[in-house]
Amino acid sequence: MVEVDPVALSRTVLWGGFVLAMLFGAIAQRTHFCTMGAVSDIVNIGDYTRMRQWALAAGVATLGFGGLVFAGLIDPAKTLYASNRWLWLSGLVGGLMFGFGMVLASGCGNKTLVRIGGGSLKSLVVFLVIAIASYATLRGVTAVLRVATVDRVAVEVAGGASVPGLLAAAGLDASSAALVAALVVGGALSAWALMTRESWRLDNLLAGFGLGLVVVGAWWLSGHVGFIAEHPETLEPTFVATNSGKAEALSFTAPVAYTMDWLILFSDKSKVLTLGIVSVLGVIAGSAVMALANGSFRWEGFGGVEDVANHLAGGLLMGVGGVTALGCTVGQGLSGISTLSLTSFVSVASIIAGAVLGLRYQLWRLERMA
Repeated sequence: MVEVDPVALSRTVLWGGFVLAMLFGAIAQRTHFCTMGAVSDIVNIGDYTRMRQWALAAGVATLGFGGLVFAGLIDPAKTLYASNRWLWLSGLVGGLMFGFGMVLASGCGNKTLVRIGGGSLKSLVVFLVIAIASYATLRGVTAVLRVATVDRVAVEVAGGASVPGLLAAAGLDASSAALVAALVVGGALSAWALMTRESWRLDNLLAGFGLGLVVVGAWWLSGHVGFIAEHPETLEPTFVATNSGKAEALSFTAPVAYTMDWLILFSDKSKVLTLGIVSVLGVIAGSAVMALANGSFRWEGFGGVEDVANHLAGGLLMGVGGVTALGCTVGQGLSGISTLSLTSFVSVASIIAGAVLGLRYQLWRLERMA
């Protein structure tokens, strides 16, 4: 067996993750990729263009993940989203909170990082609130409430709470089940995304294919490159540089909390960089580079007291909701969906429903003020 240096491998994963996250941030800044904006476009003007961007990114990520599994490059049972428990209530409640919150805060966790890179001081405040709220929901007061309530409600699925798991339980081998499910779901998402002429414009293709492939790259980096079959110290299989100890891709709720924790306790040698932390920093850096390059960088502040209140409330809801739903519009919407996790489907649907409710609330507020 070839001896592996875990420290050197961790550096490789961290630098690779940072570069991938920079690409994600730059593409999102360039193409105005935004799940909240996509829902808003549909509700307000009936335009599905940005939703097709998201669908294409999700489709490409799903096809790529299925391909990695079929090729034996990643074990789907060892990812962050793999579980025999279908946490439908956690996904439902957390998703609704997150979706409503991202409307109040002018964008999801990813959009918050992109906007920070573009000069938004409002988004910097939202970042801080998400960090505090998500950390509390991981380990603090709202974590106790989460574990004692919604996380107790689950459906046990013998073959795994995912579409490939259901197919495997029906008799298909695991790799074939992953490929078949990916081709059906990922293919359907991609086909719907490319149905219109508008979808074939450069920015839309860049958003869909570019961001989807970045997520696939993150899976390959974390689940294949960063995997050690037998750690030289523990003699256990290990995924280096991840917070969960499992294969991870991109997500921007819990990693925001880990980033704040690392910054505050930097002198504590037990606090080390992880894929999630460098992903947060990478998206901000990539967005800033793109914003400066195309001249869109602008300092932005709050418009008044109500604007501050909305963004504070939105950040709070996203922090609590994102951890409860096990991810955000990227963590569940792209990374989670790519694994075809049943919880991810509930979380994404609930996030969209919460966003629609948030947009209706904003309209009601405007009508009342008028």
